[in-house]
Formats: sequence, structure tokens, C-alpha cells
Amino acid sequence: MTKYFVDPDIAKAKTLHADFYTDGDVFEQCKEKIFAPSWQFIGDEDLVKEKGDVHPFLLLENYLNEPLLIARDKNGDVNVLSNVCTHRGNLVADKACKVNNLRCRYHGRMFNLEGSFISMPEFKEVENFPTGDDNLTKLNVFKWSNWLFTSLDAKYPPDLFFRDMMERVSWMPLEDFKCEPSLSRVFNVKANWALYCENYLEGFHIPFVHAGLNAVIDFGEYATELFFPYSSLQLGLAKTDKDCFNLPESSPDYGKNVAAYYFWVFPNMMFNFYPWGLSINVVEPVSVGECRVKFFSYVWDTSKLDKGAGAGLDKVEQEDEEIVENVQKGVRSRFYQQGRYSVTREQGTHHFHRILAEFMNK
Repeated sequence: MTKYFVDPDIAKAKTLHADFYTDGDVFEQCKEKIFAPSWQFIGDEDLVKEKGDVHPFLLLENYLNEPLLIARDKNGDVNVLSNVCTHRGNLVADKACKVNNLRCRYHGRMFNLEGSFISMPEFKEVENFPTGDDNLTKLNVFKWSNWLFTSLDAKYPPDLFFRDMMERVSWMPLEDFKCEPSLSRVFNVKANWALYCENYLEGFHIPFVHAGLNAVIDFGEYATELFFPYSSLQLGLAKTDKDCFNLPESSPDYGKNVAAYYFWVFPNMMFNFYPWGLSINVVEPVSVGECRVKFFSYVWDTSKLDKGAGAGLDKVEQEDEEIVENVQKGVRSRFYQQGRYSVTREQGTHHFHRILAEFMNK
């Protein structure tokens, strides 16, 4: 099994070996080493607005492919459950619905909306039945404002991933952020999921790749803050105070022309706060050389849409796609194995690589 090492001293460090982005076995190892124990965005509470609402989904479709469901029980609590019947493995719910209980359509096994077994026809003669194994597996749920997250193997508390971001934007009226499907997008990118994240994690490329964004952002003042252990922030400061946040005095950024907060949460989530609202970007692995990037838009102030750093996001995405797809072609070369980091501009990428090595070596 491949072992990875990234020197903690960025001035001495080399990047991850190219096989991380090209080796199919490494890609498979990432399933259990990186994605199963980490937290994943699964939507918001509006998916199950009322008691009895059920929303089935696949976690990281085409990769983990784990059938799950979100259910709001009779107490109004939101639960995330395995969507696999404990009898013969049939999917319990195959579409969004409103029910009193969950009933498998194959042989009639029934569960409540907290996942507990209720009944099963033709099972009177079965010994030592039911047991805890007959309940649907109930997963941990982390809720931040209206947003929901879960983990298949919750080894790590969510605070390690989300705390710093939550504190930094605690002044924002997050309850007023409303999902806007017309602004949401799905992009298919011919590049490894980690390459896409690396590109996000450094502003180094902005002057060379994003002319429009560079006209707004003050590149000289672009700053990266490393939150430990599993998140970071790139603070996008504008050249003027136009189209910036109206920050309260309680904000640690008060007095700055903040055009955007670019938060990254390990392993594959970006939370981009603009004066108009939030774009949550989730990078989903598809194959060793492909990923799917989902943009979920939540609008706070419609009057500020298409202005400042939060404007033209589709164009910025297209520019990023072109670059990372070319990098994917390049890292396959026999002449490339590792690179080095800019000490002043690639702290975020170095931090990401250090975490990847930590998880892969466990």
C-alpha cells in the first residue's frame, strides 16, 4: 500500500506523488480512508419540511453509491438512515414520499421513521427475532442552520471540520438564506477530484486564469488562513469597498473590503460566501480521472446578484475546468512525479496534501 509523506515545512516539501491522481487502486482506497469517515453535505431541511417526509438519495453516486434516506419523524426530528431493508437488501424508499412508517415493498418489513423495526409478516417462527440487527442503521447527522451533513463512519466530531467557519460567519442571518435551484449547477470535469480541490485552494492562479475575477480581487492582499485540523479560508479582499460585505464590528474582518469568503472543508466541500449569499460546491469523485462538481446556491440578498466577486461564476468554473483537465493530462506523464510549493501562495494546497497523507497512511 502506497505511503505518502508531505514535509510539514512548506519550504522543503514536495507535493503528493502523481500516482495519487492516476492510480486506480489509490482511488479505490480513498473510499474508505477519506470519504467514509469524513462529513458530507446531503442537502437542507427543506427536503423534509413536514413530519413524515422522506427523501431517498445515493451518497456520492458512482463512487460510494451508499443508499440513504432523510426522514422527519413524528417528533419533528431529522434522521439519516440506511435505505436498505434488513431482510433481503431491497431499497426501502425509491422516491420522495410522505408516510407514517417505512414499509419495504418486497416482503412488507416495516420500520418507523427513526429506523426501528416494527413488524414483519410470516416471521412468527423465527427464533431470536427481532434483534438490533433488524433495525435500519441510523447515521450521525450534523446540522448547521438549515444545512445537513452526515458521515458513514463518524470517527471525527464535526467541530474539527466546521467550527472555525461557523464562528467566522456567525453574524450572518443564515436562516434567511434560501435555496435557488435556477442558480444551482452540475459540472462534469475530466480530472481527479483532488486536483479540482487543489486548484480551489490557491489564489496563485487567479491573475493567469481568471481575468474577470482578478479585476475585482486585490491579488496583493489575497490571504489564506489555515484552520486546523480540517478546514481553511481564503479571504478575497476587493480593490474598493464596492460590492463588499457590510461587516459588523463584531466581525474579526471589520474594516476590510471583503468581497468573498472562500471556505474549504476536508475533503471535498467549498463554502463560498458572497454579499448575495452562499454557493456550496461539492466535488464528487467519479473515476480516477473524472469528478462531478455540484453547485448549490442559497440567496440572501437578490439585489447583489451578478456583482463583485460573486458574479460570473459559470465563467470562472469553465476557466478552472480547462486548467485542471490539462493538469490531469500532465500528471500522467512519465516526466512528472512531484512538484514544489510556493511558500507565499500555496499554503492551502500544502495543508490539503498534509491531511490527505494523514488519512491515507492510517
